[in-house]
Amino acid sequence: MIYLLPFIAALIGWITNFLAIKMLFHPRLEKRILGLKIQGVFPKRQKDLANKLGQIVSDELFSMDDVKAKLVDSAHSPETRRLIESKIDEFLKEKLPSAVPMVAMFMNSDLAEKIKRTLASSLSEAIPHLVDMLGEKLDEAVDVHEIVRQKVEGFSSDKLEEILFAIMKKEFRFIEVIGAVLGFVIGVIQVALIQAPQWLQS
Repeated sequence: MIYLLPFIAALIGWITNFLAIKMLFHPRLEKRILGLKIQGVFPKRQKDLANKLGQIVSDELFSMDDVKAKLVDSAHSPETRRLIESKIDEFLKEKLPSAVPMVAMFMNSDLAEKIKRTLASSLSEAIPHLVDMLGEKLDEAVDVHEIVRQKVEGFSSDKLEEILFAIMKKEFRFIEVIGAVLGFVIGVIQVALIQAPQWLQS
């Protein structure tokens, strides 16, 4: 019977850690048991978690400066230049003659090419300024910290548990296994301590 101690201790260790993980999320609402207020850690601290996540995302992971930098890079890209030129071509060949028929009388390929180059150059110079201005407007209008905070704070307890378990499922399982392993080791040590006098006598 004494040799069952390691297995009993392993079971106790696993159950203890399993319950500890469950108590991170349950009970979802505050309950009073024997005068003590009991509530799952994450439901209780959800607002603090939301605020902290918002701060981390806005400070370390995503900022409007990053967005502005990407927009400026895109504005200077060859793809943007080709898009501008194709739109100018479309304007000169299709929309301008239909809007102002008299222009067709004076328009030739050389003149159209000069106009296209001039407009493309002017627009290429203007776009980075427009992008920078748009970035400033986005910076004023979009508060990443507040958006993340509101989203996380608005999660239901079920959704929050689902997300955290999806992220940390392996870690939670590892904690349960470690509880069983440590319990087993402690049980073996207990058996050794109990049986040591008999082993020494024999």
